[in-house]
Amino acid sequence: MSALADVRDLFTRNLRTSGIYIAFVAIVVLFAFLTHGMLLEPGNISNLVLQYSYVLILALGMIIVIVAGHIDLSVGSVVALTGAVSATVVIREGAPWWAGLLAALAVGLLVGAWHGFWVAYVGIPAFIVTLAGMLLFRGLTWRVLDNISLSPFPPAYQKVANGFINGVLGGNGYDVFTLVIAGIAVAGFAWSQWRTRAARLAYKQPVEALSLFITKLVLVAVVAMAFAWQLAHSRGLPIVLIILAVLILTYQVVTTRTVFGRHVYAIGGNLAAAQLSGVKVKKVNFWIFVNMGLLAGVAGAVFSSRSNGAQPGAGNMFELDAIAACFIGGASTTGGVGRVTGAMVGGLVMAVMSNGMSIMGVDQSTQQIVKGLVLLLAVAFDIYNKRRAGAVR
Repeated sequence: MSALADVRDLFTRNLRTSGIYIAFVAIVVLFAFLTHGMLLEPGNISNLVLQYSYVLILALGMIIVIVAGHIDLSVGSVVALTGAVSATVVIREGAPWWAGLLAALAVGLLVGAWHGFWVAYVGIPAFIVTLAGMLLFRGLTWRVLDNISLSPFPPAYQKVANGFINGVLGGNGYDVFTLVIAGIAVAGFAWSQWRTRAARLAYKQPVEALSLFITKLVLVAVVAMAFAWQLAHSRGLPIVLIILAVLILTYQVVTTRTVFGRHVYAIGGNLAAAQLSGVKVKKVNFWIFVNMGLLAGVAGAVFSSRSNGAQPGAGNMFELDAIAACFIGGASTTGGVGRVTGAMVGGLVMAVMSNGMSIMGVDQSTQQIVKGLVLLLAVAFDIYNKRRAGAVR
C-alpha cells in the first residue's frame, strides 16, 4: 500500500477507529487554547490522571460488557459499596490498609458473580439485572455505612490514588525516573507494533506503508514523552497511573490475544453463530460480569483512596461516564465492535472536556449538556457508519 492510499484509508474506511484519536487531539488543542495553556500545565496534567483514573478503570470492564452485547448500570453503586466495605474494614475495624483493598476486590468479585449468575444462567437481560443491582447495592452501601460517611484512611491507603514515585533516579527540577519509565514504555510499544507488522507481512496480509507506520510511531512517542515530561516537572510518576497502565496492557492482551477475548467478540458479533461454533456462551457471559465486578472493586478502592473516605452517595453517575467513554471510543451499540484503546481515549475525551470546562468556570449544568451532546453525536456517528457500510455492500 502507498502512503497516500494509507492516509485515504485512515480517513474513510477506518474512520470509526481513527476518528476518535483525531477528535481527541482536536479537543486537547481547543481546550488548551480556551484555557490559555492551563490545561497542559504540569500540575493540571497530574491532577487529570488522579481525578479520572477510576472512570478509565471502569471503562476497561465496560468495553468488554458492551462488546458482548450487554450493559452494566450498577458499577457506580458497586464502586460505592466496595469503598464502603474497605472503609469499614480499615477505619471502623482498625485492620491494615491492604486488608481494605482485598475486601473491596472480594466484594467486587461477589457482585460480579451475582450479576453473572442472573444474566448467564437464568437468562435475565443484563439491563434489568444491573438496574436492580444499581438499587440493591446502593441500599447496601447505606446499610454498611449506617447512613454516615467514614474517614480518614491511613496514609498508606491514601497513597494508592494520591501517591507519587519521585526522586528514585534524581533529577534537577524534574523526575528522571518518570522519563525513564516513559521511554521504556514507548520502546515496548514500538517493538510490539513492529512485531505485529512483521507477522502480518509473513502471512502476506496487507499492512500500511512503512513511512506511515514510522510516522505513527514517532507521533505516539512524541505525545507520550511530552506527557511524561509534564508529569516529571510536577510531582513525578503517579502510583495510580502505574496501576492503570498494568490494567490497560493486561486487558489489551486479553481482548486481542486470548480465546476468551475472541469469544467475547464472537458473542457480540453474532450470538447464533457463536453458539453453533461451540462457544460456551453462558460461561463467557458469567466471567464477563465477574470481571466487571472485579474492576468496579478496583475503582472503588481507588476512588475511596482519592477521596480519603467512603460516602453513601459515592459513585453517583459513574456508570454513565464509563458507558459514554466506550461509545465515544468507537464501541457499537449492538455489540461486536470496540477496543480497549478506543475506550481509554473516549474516557480521556470526557476527562479533558470536564477538566477544561472546570478551568473555564463553566457550571455543572452546562457541562452535563455538553457531555450528553457528545455522547449522542458519537452514537449517531456509529449508526451512520453502519448505514454507509450497508450501502457499500
